[in-house]
Amino acid sequence: MNHIKKFQDCVYDAVSLGEVMMRIDPNDVPTARARTAAIWHGGGETNVAEGLSYCFQLRTAVVTALVDDSIGRNIENQLREAGVDTKHIIWFNTHGKGKFSTDQKGTLHNGINFTWAGKGILPSITEYYRAHTPIRELKPGDFDWDGLFSQGVRWFHTGGIYALLSPTSGELAIESMKAAGKFGTFRSFDLNYRSKVEPDKEKARRQNRNIVEFTDFLVGNQSDFEDALGEESRKVSKDAPFEQWLEAYSELLRRVAGKYPNLKLIGTQLRAALSADRINWGAILYDVAKDKICLATVRQNVEIKDRTGGGDSFLSGVAAALLSGKEIEDAVQWGAAHGICVQETPGDTSMVTQTDVEKEIKRSLSNSGVSALR
Repeated sequence: MNHIKKFQDCVYDAVSLGEVMMRIDPNDVPTARARTAAIWHGGGETNVAEGLSYCFQLRTAVVTALVDDSIGRNIENQLREAGVDTKHIIWFNTHGKGKFSTDQKGTLHNGINFTWAGKGILPSITEYYRAHTPIRELKPGDFDWDGLFSQGVRWFHTGGIYALLSPTSGELAIESMKAAGKFGTFRSFDLNYRSKVEPDKEKARRQNRNIVEFTDFLVGNQSDFEDALGEESRKVSKDAPFEQWLEAYSELLRRVAGKYPNLKLIGTQLRAALSADRINWGAILYDVAKDKICLATVRQNVEIKDRTGGGDSFLSGVAAALLSGKEIEDAVQWGAAHGICVQETPGDTSMVTQTDVEKEIKRSLSNSGVSALR
């Protein structure tokens, strides 16, 4: 897209603002009966930057806040292993001194979640411990956005989970989006509504409407648009054919684009959960200027390992394609392919390569099976 700055003019291909948490994964055992677990990390916004870094080998960074303890440094090490620049993390010391500080008794603490991926008819369950995380404390003026964006950033991303974490997080999200726009950075925002973060939908809608005014690429599924923006889609029977649903959803996208003329793209992943580990999967991108709907290949009855992060990986796949100069028709395929590939591995974040994504696009378009590589 001609709205995206050139590679050679920028230090970063993409930067994300958001919360990042340590994820404790009890593997195949429900959390209540687990005795061992794997340590991962993740965050709705930071997953996007990490996918672009690890899978697509692009230059990314995250803006977040962590307490400077072993948990925070574990999260940082995982980000660095994936190639993400961590120098823009704001660290809260535990000495009680300075602007960004706390104590050693956990008054502020790094976010932790326990996520069991589910199995069959038993759904995935995530339980959060994020009420006193350091990123909730950040407010406008705490970060030098002009200093970051003046270096050259091609794409900036934040989302509805972070924007509703605290009374000041939405204000900081707006400040960051305004600064990104001032320097010509392409901006994406994922509505990503979570009632556990903000049960008051009217409050969420007021906040998100303000942020969408500074957004170029808006991501959200049908329920997100209603829950997080107050934009309802025409009701369609659950048994109606896909074409009727698409027609109703397209009407919604056009109405939203009409209310927010700054929007250039709107997109979403399409996920129908048949069970905890089997889904139907597809994706849509709407090119506002061309009034064009682009669909990715729909994958039916696919077995997955872990659904967490699939939507974030859709967004990073789309971003990777557009940052590489590809057209919208290709970008939706990249988004869908990266999203499904990431759900085949444990954890929130990408563990696949661009070659894996390209092979999955080719496989899905030819409707072929999966062969063993020996």
